[in-house]
Amino acid sequence: MASPKIAKYSLSDLKNTTDDALPNYLKSLKFKQIHFLTDVRLALGYIAVTIAGVLFYADWKLGWDATKAATLWAVIAYFTINGALTVWIWGVERGKVFSGEREDGTWLSVASSVKKHTPIYNVTVRHQTPDGKVDTMKLSAPFTRWFDADGCFVAQPFQHWLATEVPLIGKADPKNKQGKTTNGGMQVAETEISQENKTPRKAHGRASTPATTRSGKGKK
Repeated sequence: MASPKIAKYSLSDLKNTTDDALPNYLKSLKFKQIHFLTDVRLALGYIAVTIAGVLFYADWKLGWDATKAATLWAVIAYFTINGALTVWIWGVERGKVFSGEREDGTWLSVASSVKKHTPIYNVTVRHQTPDGKVDTMKLSAPFTRWFDADGCFVAQPFQHWLATEVPLIGKADPKNKQGKTTNGGMQVAETEISQENKTPRKAHGRASTPATTRSGKGKK
């Protein structure tokens, strides 16, 4: 079933919708998502907001003269935490949309990105086996591969792309790996012979005049 329509010319909408679908697909394959990166980002954000809120309340209740010394340290702490949050987002997370592991101890990390004015979904996949072997691969595909003409996300071609390109995902989802799709998420169907091709055409002209062929085999 296709998702609700989005603005198909908006790169941010295309990316965000695809990013949301990726963890859902991997979790359906028994990958357990680890939320450590998200938890740290949220914690830093909440701490910064709490400092700003407490400082505002104290200034409102006690006045500037009573809180100006504390304000200096609060401002320093606020900008320090926001700086740490920026470093965490751009230096540690680096576009990661999924981080998790399977029951056998295989660890998987997926990061995504898009370039300005380029409707191509770029993915960096990094996985580590239980024995410590690390493998990194980069993939890219146009959004039109899993968004139809109306701007609806179609899950099957997106899952097929991942299962085909990433061996670890293909091993966990052999059905999608062996599946066959076309652009726009439509299943490839067999071409049926039309009734018009099955029925011989009638010759034009008088009914008493038999039709002839060009094969040189004579009259029918």
